[in-house]
Amino acid sequence: MGRPSSELIREFVLYLRKSVGRAGIARQRRDSQRYADQHGIRIVGEYVDADRTAYSKVGGRRAERDDYDRMLATLRADRREVPLGVLSWHADRLHRDVAEGEVFIEVAAAGRHMVETARSGTYELWTPTGRKRFRQDIIDAAYEVDHMIERIEAAKVEAASEGRWLGGRRPFGYEADGVTVRAEEAALIAQATDDLLVGVSLGQIARDWNAAGVTTSGGKQWRMEEVRRTLLRARNAGIMVHRGEEVGAAVWPAIVSEERWRAVVALCADPSRRTTPGPTRRWLGSGLYVCGFPVEEQECGQKLRMGSTSSKPTYRCNSMTRHVVRDARHVDAYVRKAVVAWLSQPLAAEVLAPPKRDDDAMALHMEAATIKARIAEAGDMWEAGELSRAEYVARKGRLQERLDRLNERIAASVTVTELDGLFGVDDVGAAWDELPLSRRRSVLDRLVIVTILPAPRGRPPGWSPGDPYFSPEHVRLEWKYRA
Repeated sequence: MGRPSSELIREFVLYLRKSVGRAGIARQRRDSQRYADQHGIRIVGEYVDADRTAYSKVGGRRAERDDYDRMLATLRADRREVPLGVLSWHADRLHRDVAEGEVFIEVAAAGRHMVETARSGTYELWTPTGRKRFRQDIIDAAYEVDHMIERIEAAKVEAASEGRWLGGRRPFGYEADGVTVRAEEAALIAQATDDLLVGVSLGQIARDWNAAGVTTSGGKQWRMEEVRRTLLRARNAGIMVHRGEEVGAAVWPAIVSEERWRAVVALCADPSRRTTPGPTRRWLGSGLYVCGFPVEEQECGQKLRMGSTSSKPTYRCNSMTRHVVRDARHVDAYVRKAVVAWLSQPLAAEVLAPPKRDDDAMALHMEAATIKARIAEAGDMWEAGELSRAEYVARKGRLQERLDRLNERIAASVTVTELDGLFGVDDVGAAWDELPLSRRRSVLDRLVIVTILPAPRGRPPGWSPGDPYFSPEHVRLEWKYRA
């Protein structure tokens, strides 16, 4: 069967595609329709892949194009007397991948489906000449993308070596230029970094941010994994990373110190760290306060959970007999007052001061900078032909091992504690109240064991009208430190 004469009305499907972030569907449709009108083509179906690439990296996955796959299925099923044709704006709209193009050639040649394009001509793929031209145009289209990626990659390497931002979605904590710090978000990152280091979970940080109406830079709610990725970014410490490797200092300001960032990296890499989100805590003592009900010459010792009595929130023991039940608001108010008083003692800060580190952080950073310079020097020597690739890989590996050990020591030099921000302030109570609940719970867990003892029902001794039915003597506080 040969090609129908141009006077016949021929039926074609129209295929349109634009790459991610590029305009052109309307223009492709307009030019293709004009071509169809001039060449006796009736368009009987349209397939559109918007924001889809036809390019596949060498060794990578095939590009996904839903409408292209549907069009191919239509061609395979076509049984009309004059085979259905394919109209497109240019051959590169159909293919930029040689392997995928061969599948298309096989289908089009078997069914004698004519391929017409408004910009690159006609292809009769059942002929050697038609296949040669089509294959060459696919190769040219693939080369164009390969070369463009090469140029972009070279520009990225240059930008990375100079510490410049490589572009993309606005990073949380920075403005759209990727360099200017957005103060409110940066403060959240700094606080969350410290919170994580003192035991607050990633899930709790996500819940706190969502409750405060904080969204990601894309306007979405936070998930635990999104918080994790944000806090693990090297950019937070002003470090430039390219292809997973640190390449030097970035041009944007750091939000947290390198020591704190490396400590977060080490913490999240710890296999013993719990990664599943725990329940949301809404009360200071839930899961921390202890039941002091006497059981067989000793105390119960179970952790108290939240419940309610007459619509009042209560702490209660989970035992079958409910050993103790106490109004949560009154207990938390009493414990808050006691903790603030303890922290306000002159010697409290000295007693709770973190142990001094033997490592000199400045010396560690200087040594790390020297090793990074030697790694870069080895790369220059390889490019100049002074080292073979094997010699370069071996030298870089030895230097990288030393650098990794140094980074571990830098991370270990961090002295963040849950008590940061509670000492050296004029009003300890106000500082306590400003802490998120998760931090207050961490402080409480470190300082004191709170045991709730059985209390008699009714009004406590010395009660006056308007006072709550609460007796402090039935709350035992065992301080873990002496100030």
